Amino acid sequence: SSLCLFSGVCGGEFSILRSPQSVAFRDGSWPIPGERIPDVAALTMGFSVEEDLPWPGLGVGDLFHRPQATVLVTVKGVDKLPVKGFSYPIENAVPFSLDSVANAIHTLFSEETPVVLQLAPSEERVYMVGKANAVFEDLSVTLRQLRSRLFQDSSILSSLPLSSLSRNNEVDLLFLSELQVLHDIASLLSRHKHLAKDHSPDLYSLELSGLEEIGKRYGEDSQQFKDASQILVDSLQKFADEMFNLYGGNAVVEVVAVKEFNSPLSRKTRSILQASQSKNENPYNLAYPYNYDYSVIFNIVLWMMIGLALAVIVISYNLWNMDPGYDSIIYRMTNQKIRMD
Repeated sequence: SSLCLFSGVCGGEFSILRSPQSVAFRDGSWPIPGERIPDVAALTMGFSVEEDLPWPGLGVGDLFHRPQATVLVTVKGVDKLPVKGFSYPIENAVPFSLDSVANAIHTLFSEETPVVLQLAPSEERVYMVGKANAVFEDLSVTLRQLRSRLFQDSSILSSLPLSSLSRNNEVDLLFLSELQVLHDIASLLSRHKHLAKDHSPDLYSLELSGLEEIGKRYGEDSQQFKDASQILVDSLQKFADEMFNLYGGNAVVEVVAVKEFNSPLSRKTRSILQASQSKNENPYNLAYPYNYDYSVIFNIVLWMMIGLALAVIVISYNLWNMDPGYDSIIYRMTNQKIRMD
């Protein structure tokens, strides 16, 4: 993390709140590239990725026992949160999505009941696929639904210490409504526990921007921002424990805290320039490096050729040592026909 402080390229923190023993996260300060966070989620669930991930923070783990759920909560507006668990600095915090993981789950387990829920309450953006949609149809997703949900009897306002936050401020209500979504997701899943006990993996991706709005409204040195940060940390820990217990200890709960995302446009432009420079620096017209499918195709072709070669050798040996008088019906029928003639 000291490298990130001097270079200034790290802008966030990737934390593991809860994880099963089958997933091996290592304690250390290894920076994780922001664009590879979806690959970490894919690898922990047992899915393949296009490029190898040479990141020491994630070990091999148990290949035969994969987590039944991955929960990733992105918190905007703060570089780090004092949560419990392993934490790693984020290098080059660019916007990311878990669409590739969601597509893999939907493709491989389309006939079962996987839960794929991607939600950004402040942007009123929600994405659900699979047969488990009916369970989360009652989930509040629009700002109007969230506000009305907060003022119901069963909302978190009755049990949450608001401190310096107010019920009459729109910014405060946005922040509190996002915490209400966390509570409602765990509550809905607890009433439909069969979704957590089936054989299909589940994915939850949530993006929270309420803390960022409070920082803009009151300032990051204000009491409201400090109280909101503490309330958010407590809510995230409670949410992580609830989801972890609902899945019987077989779920990974992760939090990405980022002050603000870097512009993806500048990153793409930089990568294009690097590609053109590397192309000009290759005067020998070398071939491109092999992709991750090469080893699979090579093994298929190799063992198929070995099998065919062994088959040809065995057949040729048997034909060479065959006695025409006893082993071949062709010669036997031919000899009888000759005798009859």
